[in-house]
Amino acid sequence: MNGRSVVLASAMALVSAVVSAQGEGGYRPQLGVPSNQMPGELQNVEFAQRLDHQLPLDLTFVDEDGQQVRLGQYFSRKPVVVVFVYYECPMLCSQVLNGVTSALVPLNETAGRDFELVAVSFDPRDTPIAAAAKKKSYVDRYQRAGAERGFHFLTGSEASVKALTEAAGFKYAWDEQTQQFAHASGFVVATPQGRLSRYFFGIEYAPRDLRFALIESSAGRIGSIVDQVLLYCYHYDPKSGSYSFVAMKAIQLGGALTLLALIGFVAVALAREQRTAH
Repeated sequence: MNGRSVVLASAMALVSAVVSAQGEGGYRPQLGVPSNQMPGELQNVEFAQRLDHQLPLDLTFVDEDGQQVRLGQYFSRKPVVVVFVYYECPMLCSQVLNGVTSALVPLNETAGRDFELVAVSFDPRDTPIAAAAKKKSYVDRYQRAGAERGFHFLTGSEASVKALTEAAGFKYAWDEQTQQFAHASGFVVATPQGRLSRYFFGIEYAPRDLRFALIESSAGRIGSIVDQVLLYCYHYDPKSGSYSFVAMKAIQLGGALTLLALIGFVAVALAREQRTAH
């Protein structure tokens, strides 16, 4: 086999691996939906940045102990990390909470002392029991003394949830067929007065960025618009561990860039071989 054949064989193997990873692994196109078209449910999903917008602090929810609470009681002197999830989410919500907790662990700032973390379920069917279980798992994961005083996992009525999520620009949709929510991933940081200061998107967050957001928010400063790289939770099958239509734009983009890089590699290699032959 000559050099050109080796290059071509290697390139085809890599291309095949990329296509296989996208088509047979985590990404499976939804039947009946063109590959370049977003399903109707996702067209209603959004995480719009509404910086400096006031959250409605008079809303009432139920905490993990089953006690009715007012959102405003978590706002007064400290910045607040607000995360929108639902406790029966098959995957993405846990990834968001994992990412937030992992970003908080290296910080000198401590939940309950320097900031509050408020997770709000946007599924009105979620219960305080589910909230308590979720809180325990993340307090244990955080491993910081007194974290139980700074971590709050809330449930609430559909009216309260809608009012809060709409104020934050977080739009989600219920899919009747799969009995799951289509939603984006990320969280917000709010000032002690309840004004939206900074948005974080995706499932992995830089601790340094989060620390700066907490410092700025504690001083009442509002951040600037940040780039959105959204992941959507939609049609996840926990049995197969795959999505029938994902929201993972980053994965698709990465695959496309990989293919372009491979094409460039083959072209350069062939050009060098031809120059060597002459």
